[in-house]
Parts: sequence; C-alpha cells; structure tokens
Amino acid sequence: MSQKSDGMNYAPQGKPSPVVKPGEFIFAAAHLDHGHIYGQCNGLLEAGAELKWVYDPDPKKVEAFQAKFPQVRVARAFDEILADPAIRLVAAAAVPCDRAALGTRVLEAGKDYFTDKAPFTTLDQLSAAKAVVARTRRKYAVYYSERLHVESAMYATDLVQAGVIGRVIQVVGLGPHRLGKAGRPAWFFERAKYGGILCDIGSHQFEQFLTFTGATDATVTHAAVANYASPDKPELEDFGEATLLGNNGATNYVRVDWFTPDGLSTWGDGRTVILGTKGYIELRKYVDVGREKTGDHVYIVDEKGERHLNVTGQVGFRFFGQLILDCLNGTEHAMTQAHAFKAAELCLRAQLAAKRIVT
Repeated sequence: MSQKSDGMNYAPQGKPSPVVKPGEFIFAAAHLDHGHIYGQCNGLLEAGAELKWVYDPDPKKVEAFQAKFPQVRVARAFDEILADPAIRLVAAAAVPCDRAALGTRVLEAGKDYFTDKAPFTTLDQLSAAKAVVARTRRKYAVYYSERLHVESAMYATDLVQAGVIGRVIQVVGLGPHRLGKAGRPAWFFERAKYGGILCDIGSHQFEQFLTFTGATDATVTHAAVANYASPDKPELEDFGEATLLGNNGATNYVRVDWFTPDGLSTWGDGRTVILGTKGYIELRKYVDVGREKTGDHVYIVDEKGERHLNVTGQVGFRFFGQLILDCLNGTEHAMTQAHAFKAAELCLRAQLAAKRIVT
C-alpha cells in the first residue's frame, strides 16, 4: 500500500525552511505507536531542528525509524532521553491513552512535549496536563495535522483571518479515513486505548472549528457514534458525528468515519466547508474526486466571483518553525496552549455525549 493511500503512515514533506542554525534546537522521538511520528519529525527537521535520539520498546519500530532517519541515535531507555540536557523537545506518538502520562514525564524533566493527536482519552488526563503545564511552564504541543500539515488548510486559515469571507458562522468538517483493518495494531480496536472515534480523528475537526471561527469555547449540541460494519471488532466505532455551538454563535458539523472505499486514490477524501457572511471556502484536502488525484484544492466563492486554486508547494508548513521559536522564546505564535487544550476538551466532551446508534 502506498503512503498516500495509507493514512496511518501519511507523513507530509515540504520544503526546508530553517528558523534556527544547526544544533540550536535538538529534539528526540519516542514511542512510535502511530505513523504520525514521521510527519512530526519531518516538519521539525525541515524547520531546522536536529534529531538526536529515538526510543521505543519495540526494536522493529526503531529499525524502521532508523531507515527513515539514519542520523538518529538509539536510546537504551526513555530516561536516557530525559536525562540529556541538550534535548529541548520530545516528539511522541504513543498509544492515545498513554500520551498524557508520557507528557507529564517530559515536562517534569524540563523539556517541551509534542504529541500526536488526540492528546488525551479522558477529562482527568486533560486536568492533570493543565496542572503540570502550570507547574512547569513547559509546552504541551499537539500535532493537529489535518490543518497544520495541509497547505490548503493553512491557506484557508490566512484567508479567514484576512476577512475574505466575512464573519465565519459555520464550519462543516468531513474526515473520512481508510480503515486498513489488517494492518492496524491491537490497541486501535480497544475503546479505552484509542478513546473513541470523535476523540481520535474527530480531534482534527474540533481544532479547525476553533481556528476558523475564532470561538474559544463551545457546547456539544449533538453527538452519535456507531459500529456499522465491523461486528468482529465490537469496540471499534467506524462512524461518528457531532454538532457544536460556539461561544461566539458559530456552529459546527463534524462527520468522521472509517469508510474510505478501496477505489479512492488516497486514504481519505477530507473536506472542509467554511461559511462566512460574505462568501464561503471549500477545501478538498487530499484529492479532487474524479478530476485530479492531487490535493490542496481551495474553492472560494465571494462577492468577486468564483475561484479555484491548487496551493500545493505555495504555502508551506509554518507551524513547525513557529513551534521551535515558541519553545526557545517562551511565545505562543504556533498555537496557544489554551487552544490546543480546548480542542482536546471538545473532542472528549463530544465523545462522552455521544449516543450509540444501534445497528
């Protein structure tokens, strides 16, 4: 299976755009349970960071990682990374239920943490993370890749902030993914470990809602989950939907699922529609079905007319450079801690509120 068709191992690559000199920002990678770790590391390396260490208890995962990043040194234990004063940040993609505890260890060791989404599977974990951030004043950054590592979504971020479509009043987020059941690890099918579909892949959508609307909080007005097609995996949720009402009056509809058909050329036909008072934007992130197998298509309709842009290679992935500089300077330009945690809170609350559809 090609990387483009396999969402679990989808690791976008951009153009190098260093914000620091060699050796000025050194990081480590650990707990390689999800393939997103490759995208996290690609983004940091392209922004000028230096990858020094890798650790995972599974030698096969380490071997595969070394094949991609041959410069990395293998740590004998995670504590070896935490004890290295040169390490500024630890990037990790642990099993979702383990991400919070890992983050606590990293922050208490005096380093910043960059975890794959979703960063938590329970509200108690979120509360504990807020406390450790307040105590250590370190960063608990989250890889919400479906905006941060997608050029069309970053382009839309700029359009919205520039007021191109006026006040944003609704966001529709569609996040279909290919299941690839045979290639998934056991934890993927254990509800307590992956957190539920709205918590897991829904986290991307709630982060985008907050970004595009400017809402700082929201109420879950509807949520539902189901297992329609995998009776052999009873704890899997293969469909989820939710609606939110933001504290600024904006609304959100989210649909996430594991029903990408084999005939699609990529791992999921991710789309976002952003409705404003002066126009709307549609993002076709990974494919333009039946037309082009490329991604990053932006459709804009406003008072001036209709436009279609393909922004591949034109926007870049500024989040990673901004994160590095935030870690060095104590700033919050990449993403505020409050925003990262609020997106996580909303996906947890949606998951808790979700009614299970009887199939």
